[in-house]
Amino acid sequence: MSEISFPYLLNRSNRVALVQGENTHTYSDVNNYINRFATGLLGDRADLQEERVAFFIPASLDYVIAMHGVWRAGGIAVPLNVASAVTELDHYLTCANVTRMVANAEYHDMLRDLCDSLDILLISVEDVLVDKAGNLPDIAAERRAMMLFTSGTTNKPKGVVSTHKTIRAQITTLIDAWAWSEEDVIPLFLPVHHIHGIINILSCGLWAGATVHLFDKFDIPKISEQIVAGTYNVFMAVPTIYVKLIQYFETIDPTEVKTICDGFNKMRLNISGSAACPVKLFNQWRDLTGQVLLERYGMTEIGMGISNPYNGERRAGAVGHPLPGVECQLFDEHNNPINEEASAGEIRIKGDNVFLEYWDNESATQESFKDGWFCTGDVAVVEEGYYRIMGRSSVDIIKSGGYKLSALEIEGVLLTHDNILEVAVIGVEDETWGEAVTAFVAIKDGSSTIEIDTLKEWCDGRMSSYKIPKRLIVLDALPRNAMGKVTKPALKEML
Repeated sequence: MSEISFPYLLNRSNRVALVQGENTHTYSDVNNYINRFATGLLGDRADLQEERVAFFIPASLDYVIAMHGVWRAGGIAVPLNVASAVTELDHYLTCANVTRMVANAEYHDMLRDLCDSLDILLISVEDVLVDKAGNLPDIAAERRAMMLFTSGTTNKPKGVVSTHKTIRAQITTLIDAWAWSEEDVIPLFLPVHHIHGIINILSCGLWAGATVHLFDKFDIPKISEQIVAGTYNVFMAVPTIYVKLIQYFETIDPTEVKTICDGFNKMRLNISGSAACPVKLFNQWRDLTGQVLLERYGMTEIGMGISNPYNGERRAGAVGHPLPGVECQLFDEHNNPINEEASAGEIRIKGDNVFLEYWDNESATQESFKDGWFCTGDVAVVEEGYYRIMGRSSVDIIKSGGYKLSALEIEGVLLTHDNILEVAVIGVEDETWGEAVTAFVAIKDGSSTIEIDTLKEWCDGRMSSYKIPKRLIVLDALPRNAMGKVTKPALKEML
């Protein structure tokens, strides 16, 4: 059996594992479905031998069956974003050399021509399930288990390959760090082609014997109803979700707002991740709900690497300390380790949580490691033991007038402006400054627009003069990817 065969699934517990709409599924039921699906995938073979099996399924029972079934049959699971365009899917499927695609029947018409052109067998979970489970292979911990595609902000997405050992380390580290237990109940509405939804919520929940409520999208009224009822005691989201909740609160009766916020207040844990949580948002959420958001740091290649403590001070604007079993070190541009407090450097990571390779891309794999350390490309400082992310070295570190500036820091200040709803700051090539600080903003409904001169006046005294934006562009909304991260390369393209 797989190294990442989950304890509660193996024990065939009658505890409720999944809730989908009006339907509930016990661990025992889910385990039976998985074994029958894995048997059907194998057919007359003893082991899939790392065959790449993709699935195009939203968060659902079928998703869990497909993922675990591929793992148990010895294949490599390739979860895909159900919001992807066909051209994007073409790249993923071709890159991974996928042989079979599992998708709900409603997607088959959309996918059929693409699968036919790539000689990929298009099937559904129902097509594969057999009546009775058969013998399944023993899977070594070092075997490849999953391939996720990076967001591809600088070039085409790469396939990030994790082993069974990697995934087990990513899960068990968080089980301990965030005190998961079988008493936990959590909603899952984030995309399940991304590490946040797959590992932090779904996999940790199932490993701990918790109950996961599955949603194919973020449905504020339905989820709020469950929060008021006290259904959930853990809530994980990206900053954009918390912003949307606050905006929703402004549209409903204050009594209802208080009821929902009281529901959040009773939870044991609220987590924010996948993008930087602005200090303003951190404080707003605390003031509304009493919940001190636990912010953490991770990425597709490492799972989670750094986290604010479950027990202890959670600092606004910081991502905390390295997680147990994860080695973390800052390095300068010359690959020398940085140990001085408050000196900026690139975060590099070691540990069992680190991925194996970029699929079929040896040069990219080698370039991403130096002396055994995975180079994240993220720049941070350590202040009193807490890591604070300054941004991606490629897009969030602006070199202007001899200074290294953090775009995230500037964005955090601009978000405190009464008229600004959202903001993204980038560096734009400039003959005088090297890079000129440029701010893209969206204005709150009903607010007057902002001019660069008035913004500069407002910034005076709130940030150093060399950090003040030299250019301002007002948009209706900022471009974002599926996880709510602003796609800054798209902003550069606008210029």
